[in-house]
Amino acid sequence: MNPATFNTEIQFVEIELGEKVIELEYQWVGVAESAYPVLVFLHEGLGSVALWKKFPEQFCRDNGFTGLVFSRYGYGNSTARPADEKWPVSYMHDQARQVLPALFEKLGISKPMLLGHSDGGSIALIFASHFPDQISGLIVLAPHIMVEDISIASIEKAREAYLGSSLRSQLKKYHDDVDSAFWGWNDIWLNRSFRNWDIRSELADITCPVLAIQGENDAYGTMAQIEGIQEKKPDAQLLAISDCGHAPHQDQAQSLSDSVAAWIKSIIRQTDATSSI
Repeated sequence: MNPATFNTEIQFVEIELGEKVIELEYQWVGVAESAYPVLVFLHEGLGSVALWKKFPEQFCRDNGFTGLVFSRYGYGNSTARPADEKWPVSYMHDQARQVLPALFEKLGISKPMLLGHSDGGSIALIFASHFPDQISGLIVLAPHIMVEDISIASIEKAREAYLGSSLRSQLKKYHDDVDSAFWGWNDIWLNRSFRNWDIRSELADITCPVLAIQGENDAYGTMAQIEGIQEKKPDAQLLAISDCGHAPHQDQAQSLSDSVAAWIKSIIRQTDATSSI
């Protein structure tokens, strides 16, 4: 359900995660009334509402979509991760199977489309595989379906930059507790036990339409990530973007916007045509 009156201010909602109650920041973007499913934006491993910058609002407004942007536990202005709490190997599964259903129920969202970036793309894929009848479509930007050497090498470099350069001060603009955000992500990805993390066996359970996008110059993953999606779901559409790194919505925003908007509108037309038969 879209909000009756549109409010672009940051809001907060409480949900249960395991034995604790956490508070998540969220923001509605785009148009208040839309003929399309709500588009939910799932940020990357160091992202937040603020780090998406203007992309969700601009994209949704230009194309007549209602969007929801939120910061996961430990990010942005959401509840911070305590310093002694480590993300488990299952942290993306926990987000997909526990947090998203609770968030959608609290906000009255039914069968959304998910647009996930990096870790957010992985979470979106996991959600779609476990709740195939509760999603209208899936757009994943630079998703991870397995751990590659290139990913680990880049995450090790990020750790060095966080400790020895301006990365921490840059990220601090986007997180109330920047150490909570950075170390939660960095520690688990560099944990030896995470090297076997792999969701390829779950992808065949996805039934909704999928658009998988990868920048050709991505330092955090290769084309094998999106090609692996198509191997398990042959009707998934793939898009490789040239002159583009890990963040297509920053590196090639207009090209990405045009391609994703056209795909969403095509999918909805096909769905409407099928349902009218």
